[in-house]
Formats: sequence, structure tokens, C-alpha cells
Amino acid sequence: MDCSTSGSSCSCCRWRSFFKISSSSSSLPIITIFVLFLLVPSPFFCHARSLETATFSAANRTFRPGEELQKLKMIRARLRDINKPSLKTIQSPDGDIIDCVASHQQPAFDHPLLKGQKPLDPPERPNGQHSTAAAAETFQLWSVSGEECPEGTVPIRRTSEEDVLRASSVQRFGKKARRHVRRDTSSNGHEHAVGYVSGDQYYGAKASINVWAPKVANQYEFSLSQMWVISGSFGNDLNTIEAGWQVSPELYGDSYPRFFTYWTTDAYQATGCYNLLCSGFVQTNNRIAIGAAISPTSSYNSGQFDISLLVWKDPKHGNWWLEFGSGVLVGYWPSVLFTHLRDHASMVQFGGEVVNSRPSGSHTGTQMGSGHFAGEGFGKASYFRNLQVVDWDNNLIPLQNLRVLADHPNCYDIQGGINRVWGNYFYYGGPGRNVRCP
Repeated sequence: MDCSTSGSSCSCCRWRSFFKISSSSSSLPIITIFVLFLLVPSPFFCHARSLETATFSAANRTFRPGEELQKLKMIRARLRDINKPSLKTIQSPDGDIIDCVASHQQPAFDHPLLKGQKPLDPPERPNGQHSTAAAAETFQLWSVSGEECPEGTVPIRRTSEEDVLRASSVQRFGKKARRHVRRDTSSNGHEHAVGYVSGDQYYGAKASINVWAPKVANQYEFSLSQMWVISGSFGNDLNTIEAGWQVSPELYGDSYPRFFTYWTTDAYQATGCYNLLCSGFVQTNNRIAIGAAISPTSSYNSGQFDISLLVWKDPKHGNWWLEFGSGVLVGYWPSVLFTHLRDHASMVQFGGEVVNSRPSGSHTGTQMGSGHFAGEGFGKASYFRNLQVVDWDNNLIPLQNLRVLADHPNCYDIQGGINRVWGNYFYYGGPGRNVRCP
């Protein structure tokens, strides 16, 4: 499959590159600890292949039919849980199959605390969020032909046997790796360039995120850009809500940037998952498929494309809602899923992350953002703009005391600033391996 997405000739937001940039290299202990918990997919896994060929290798031709039969049964049982009966099927140009599933039959309602429920009505939006009730913007490859799922259904990317086989295990498919807190952030293979706020009570966050198609060096690595809404002690009780875009050959089998969500209530141990790969997130939109490829994407020194995401806590019911663009509700994370996030968040974070598996003993060439350093500015470096949080009274407000951190600045860096048009913003990213990052 062609690993590139279509280049963007359109620009959702054309700005001029004269923004005043200020950088910060300060690092607070809370980030040093939390950076270990940032988006971490399952441990590196075997090459996707059929069950038959996976059981034979040149070095060892031992065939264990009992084990393979049991694995096949587990995979098929997992696929039955994920892939629900569809009322309509849509073939995407990128090879995805999108199933239109009745809203009340989506995976969320398999959760013991949600059984028998139906999607809730739209909540009260934050004050200061100027929404237009127009149709959803076309930003995913599967919908460019004009196809859409009928009212009363939700589009769900169909999961294949090959998708599950790429994971470290059937049980961990769609989940991040379980991890222990380590203070040596350089040893875990995950590298970050992030902006964050902490020290207050937060009830949501909003950002516009520049979308690119960064090169990912191998199937064991990923590159993502997202925001995190966080609460807990950064131990085993860590709660997070996450949304953004990612390139992950491990999860999706290709190199398209894809819209994704994640949640956990126990630091990625047993709860939560990506997208709709477990019960939890309730989707309410019939035109956006979580996990589907984004199109168009930005081009170097040419058209720029970004997506606006808002996560906020409904003051009435306490659920955390996700909105795309101007007024397009995607769905919600029910408050009953969480412990600390039943009340509020204690930290909000925005930025990029890559996995560095050190192929051939050197730093990876996996790119973050556009693959260019922050100093190159608009049209060349990737950005987050118009960063805001939601306060206790359901108001969208500017950030106070945004801090920025790059834990490997010779490989990926970040520079933040503020102005009248973009509010709080930052440029971030980099090429990975280079003369200063061997």
C-alpha cells in the first residue's frame, strides 16, 4: 500500500510566519515522571503474517497445532467483540473497511456499567466555543467519495486478523504497554516535545493540531501528535483522556496519519484502549470514523492543514465529550469509567512523541511532526495553536504559564510563543537522526 497521504493543496488556516517565538528548556519533576506514561503502544511485535506461516520458520519448523488453534480461537473471539453487525459497509480508498453499526450496538455498550444504555443527547458546550451546526467537515479518506453512514449508526473501522497478529499478544491488542515508573526517561525509547500546564483544576482542553505524514522508520516505531487530559498520582491510578493523530504501522498496518482516541484509569494496565477497540468510549457521530486516515495533510513550504479538537466535562452529567472542528460532536467518555477524572483533571498536555528503537545501534530516523525543527517556523515546522483549557464554570480560557519541554532537543525540539491571532502556540518536531543526534 502507498504509505503517503494525498498532499494538501488547500490550507485550512494560512498565517504569516512572523510570530515571535520564545523557547524554554525548563523541566519540572512532574513532567519528568509523566513523560514515562505518554502514549505508549504495545511492545514491539512480530511482522504481520498469516497464522500458518507464522508457525513455521527457517530456524524452527516445530508445529504446535494445539497452541495455534487456541490462538486462532482467541483472535476470532476478539474480532467478534470488536466488529459488530453492520447495516452498511463502505470501502475506503486506503484499503480500510468502514462498517456502519447501529448506535446502540457499538462496543461501548458491552461495558458492564453501560449495558442497556443508548447514546446521550448533546451536552452544554463551554462558554466561548463558537460552534456551527453545519455538516461535518470531510477530513477522512473513507468519506471523500461522499459515502456516509445512515442516521442512527456510527462508522467503525473494521479490525482484521492481520491487525491482531501484529500485536504482542491477543490480550494486549489495542492497548498500550503496562509500565513501571522509571526516572531515567532516556532509557524507555520514547521521546517527546510537549507543552503543558499543571497546578490547577481543569475541566477540558482545546487545540488546533497541524497534520503531517511523518516518516516512521520501521514497524516497531510510531509518531504522534495529541493532547492529554490527566489526573491521578502518576502511579497505578493514573487517569488519562487522549486524542490526536498518529502514524502507527503497528496498530494500523500502514503509514497514514490517523485520527485516534485513548483512555485509561490505571496507567495503561488493564483498562482502556485505542479508539473503539474495547468497550468505553461512546460514539455519537455518523460521519467520523475513529482510527481512519486523515486527508488532506500538510506539505512542506506549501498548504497547511490542521484539525481542531475540544475535550470537556459536561457540567450536568459529568461525562467527558470530544468535539471536532466547529460543533461536530464525536462522542464521549462516560464518567463512570474513571476514578480521578470523575471530578477534574490536574494537568493538560499537548505535543509530539516518537518511539526510538535505535535500529542498527543509532538513533532512529523516525520524524516527529513535519520532520523539521521548530525554528523553521510556519509552513515548515509542525505546530499546535490556540491552546485553551476549560475552567470550573465551563468557560474556555487561555492557558496560564505554558511550559515547554523537549527531552532530546538535538533530535526533536519545541519553541513556544503567544500572539493575538494564535493565542498560546508552539512549533515542535524534528528529523530524528542527524549530525547532532547520532
